[in-house]
Amino acid sequence: MSTETTTAAANGTPEVKPGEMSLEVVVIPVSDVERAKAFYASTLGFQVHADVAGDGGFRVVQVTPPGSRCSVIFGAHVTAAAPGTAQGTILVVRDIDAARADLVRRGVDVSEVFHDAGGVFHHAGTDGRVPGRDPDGHSYASFASFSDPDGNGWVLQEITTRFPGR
Repeated sequence: MSTETTTAAANGTPEVKPGEMSLEVVVIPVSDVERAKAFYASTLGFQVHADVAGDGGFRVVQVTPPGSRCSVIFGAHVTAAAPGTAQGTILVVRDIDAARADLVRRGVDVSEVFHDAGGVFHHAGTDGRVPGRDPDGHSYASFASFSDPDGNGWVLQEITTRFPGR
């Protein structure tokens, strides 16, 4: 075992084997770092892991949704993308109604629960949205959506049973 592998195992970081990849961070473009931090940490309850400032106004904040292995970063000079252009980032939940109610309780403007007219996955924007849960109760088929203060769009997706191999 290499020193790197031993160190990774010792500090709790899962080893990424050759040929494997692990999605660990998603970058969200924001216009106001403090406002975004308040929204993601205080309003949504994401855990803050880092808030680091550097030279030239550089700043990066890393937060993680409860139960997720993938974090979100935002800040100043972190991405060239325009604030509000991240759309369709999915947060998986076990119970769409409970997750939506929790967000409403936290003051988030979240859509009503919907499913897609095509029955497979939601279309871009609000195209193909049919009010209510998936009528057949399929996993992966019921959604709700909300945006952060910059307009970055998030989608809640209910998954009760994972596809085989997941």
